[in-house]
Amino acid sequence: MKVYFNNSCKICKAEIDLYKKEKIDEIDWIDITNNELAEKETLKDSKELLRRLHVKDGEKVLGGAEAFLLLWKKMPKYKFLYNFFKLPIIFNLFSIIYEIVAFFLYIKNKKQLKN
Repeated sequence: MKVYFNNSCKICKAEIDLYKKEKIDEIDWIDITNNELAEKETLKDSKELLRRLHVKDGEKVLGGAEAFLLLWKKMPKYKFLYNFFKLPIIFNLFSIIYEIVAFFLYIKNKKQLKN
């Protein structure tokens, strides 16, 4: 499984660094910042990749809240998050809140990348 994340976003990086400490061998962590190979592997442009977390498992690419569910499912320490956030009503709320937060992080990060 490959996890495509934005290492140039301080908040994103901090969260991913927590997950990396779990040392799950089957997860490859891919920084998408100026990464053309990531764009080819996911069939997403740089804007889409910067906008939200993506996970590629086999040939399937998931983004946003669905990507987090798959990631948490693979990590024993965070499986409780998967079990909670997969519940239909909770997942719908999580998806909406994730998209709002991701949008503002994207706007903030976009400004930082221009500097």
